[in-house]
Amino acid sequence: MREKAKELQRQRMEAAKKGGIKGSSYGASGGFGVNVSSSAAFSTTPIAVDSMENSSKPSYSMPKASSSNKAMKLGGKSRDVDMFVDQLKSEGEHISALQQKPVASVGPIKSLPPQNEHTEDVHLKQEERMLVVIGRDGGLRSFELHGLVTLRISNEKFGRIKVLLHNHDEKGIQLQTHPNVDKELFKTRNQIGLKNASKAFPLLTDVGVLKWRLQTQDENLIPLTINCWPSENGQGGCDVNIEFELINESLELNDLCITIPLPHGVSPVVIECEGECPYDSRKSHLQWRVPIVDKNTKSGALEFSAKATPEDFFPLTVSFASRKPYAEIFISEVVNVDDESPVKYSSEVLFFAEKYEIV
Repeated sequence: MREKAKELQRQRMEAAKKGGIKGSSYGASGGFGVNVSSSAAFSTTPIAVDSMENSSKPSYSMPKASSSNKAMKLGGKSRDVDMFVDQLKSEGEHISALQQKPVASVGPIKSLPPQNEHTEDVHLKQEERMLVVIGRDGGLRSFELHGLVTLRISNEKFGRIKVLLHNHDEKGIQLQTHPNVDKELFKTRNQIGLKNASKAFPLLTDVGVLKWRLQTQDENLIPLTINCWPSENGQGGCDVNIEFELINESLELNDLCITIPLPHGVSPVVIECEGECPYDSRKSHLQWRVPIVDKNTKSGALEFSAKATPEDFFPLTVSFASRKPYAEIFISEVVNVDDESPVKYSSEVLFFAEKYEIV
């Protein structure tokens, strides 16, 4: 069917030339839109790995896209093809739908599945996000940790409760309770309850009851170190060794992913990899993935070579998620306000890297 369409198109173009028409809406676009290759559909400009402002610029210069009149116009060509197909249909031809193949790519690390598919009438969520920037030659540039505990009550009979905590923090984390929470009760007994004990927590609402923050320049508090050693090999490229090590052995990191940028069009040669190391040619980066990092598998190594300069491999971006909190603050129990009898509850913990870079 496609061959017949091309033949009809060729006949029309020849007829148009004989009639003195100088141009055609098809000629510059190079054929049917459905036949555009993946190399034509994407520009030669490198695609950014992420939108972090601290990304360092590569030392190479990329060729600029041509601005000639023969540049492919995707929108115009698509309309031309649609009109041409409609005309074929009107002439009695049967046109079968062409399915577009998805572009192969390496997707981002998925978030962890919920800890509890079923939640109780009292549900607590503890979430921490970390923002860290480390220099490629060592040295902590910035470190922030933000934590939040939210409470959700789904049954009004459990509205008047207290949440009991174990706080084993020794890092100097700054804690702050909600204005309606009894601060003295929290300070003296590590319990979260309302100032007015006769009132109940809101129903069917996620209420933030406790938050914390940590800012530091103490390198000992970095949970995971990354060392990247690119060495010029005298053959127009670099041999690169990357190592990671879990410093905080109380943590268990899932879906560790270290993303290494590469110059556009440069395919790395992986020599050694502990885990998986897919290369995404469309995004021009190498992703080193390790499913779990804990005290039993606390370190790993990657070695590869590529036609690039040492500057091209930075910044490295790191992502991970964990069901263990960074701040050693744990929910231990939920009780009724009146008689302090235990209340059944569910909880979930998520600690993740919102921004973790080696620049």
